[in-house]
Amino acid sequence: MKNNHHILLLIDGIVNVIIGILLLLFPFGIDKTLGLPSSNTYFYPTILGAVILGIGIALLIEAQGKSRNIRGLGLAGAIIINFCGATSLLIWLIIDPFDIPQRGYITLWLIIAIVYIIGFLEVNHNLRKHDSR
Repeated sequence: MKNNHHILLLIDGIVNVIIGILLLLFPFGIDKTLGLPSSNTYFYPTILGAVILGIGIALLIEAQGKSRNIRGLGLAGAIIINFCGATSLLIWLIIDPFDIPQRGYITLWLIIAIVYIIGFLEVNHNLRKHDSR
């Protein structure tokens, strides 16, 4: 059971680091490369990227730092962040579809799916952990 917790934190941390880095690359044209909606300013995407990168690093510290008694972001916090972020993006795609290429929609829906899957796996793990007590 502990191993699954560790694996979920690692996967979640890696996904957050990747998303954070991609957002930080907005000023360098990653939005056009991936077909994502552009912004008239790179301020918000890069700030969000830095925050998500920090969350990813905190998750990786949580997964790897136990032997050194270092804490990061726990599983419950990761679950909340995942569902808030994925739901926000989902609402944007439903309410105000972007004028972007098909690859942009594929990228955004893939992000939503991956983040929801990770979140549901984490919830399931957490519920099973509490049931086994």
